[in-house]
Amino acid sequence: MKLPRTTLILILLALGLGGFVYFSEIRGATVREETKEENKQIFSFAADDVQSLTVKTKKLTLNLERNPESSSNPKWLIKSPVSGPANDAIVSYLMDLLVKGKSDRTLSTPPKELGQFALDEPPATINITLKNRQNHQLILGKSNFNGRFLYAQTDPAAKPNGNINVLLVSTDFANAVNRELSEWKQPVDNSQKLPPLTIPKPTPTNSK
Repeated sequence: MKLPRTTLILILLALGLGGFVYFSEIRGATVREETKEENKQIFSFAADDVQSLTVKTKKLTLNLERNPESSSNPKWLIKSPVSGPANDAIVSYLMDLLVKGKSDRTLSTPPKELGQFALDEPPATINITLKNRQNHQLILGKSNFNGRFLYAQTDPAAKPNGNINVLLVSTDFANAVNRELSEWKQPVDNSQKLPPLTIPKPTPTNSK
């Protein structure tokens, strides 16, 4: 049975209207939800709120604590795998990223797909303990397709729909945590180990 031309046009218009409604309302709502999450602050705490940090990478698990003698240097101490003063510049660099860092975009992802972002077996994890005993976690995955960002999770928890938020964060986080233990230690001031410079006295000569 051949449909009249007018009926066919009405059907095509209805299909087109349905597609428009889907992309503008349903799909558009998802895009708007992701847009709201763009450039969102990763964490809301301040640097002075942090009491301790645990940085775990494939090669190293490092525990850092704020120096209880707040007026003295260094501001941070390494508690394990060795004990000693930490490199304040290195720790401050990481702290600055945690406090001021923003996510470029947030993706709502089913838990079974976390492996695509290397978040099931993450290359690095940062555990943060605040002075008020609150705990936060940043899980770092692999870089995205163009290498501009890292996939990450913060305080992982499933949303009501069962999905998990995956963030895109700066690759500076990878530079901040992938360090040798020697880099985390306070640099040795070699000038303090050198003996004082002494100038030999001239030997008197006998005049004839």
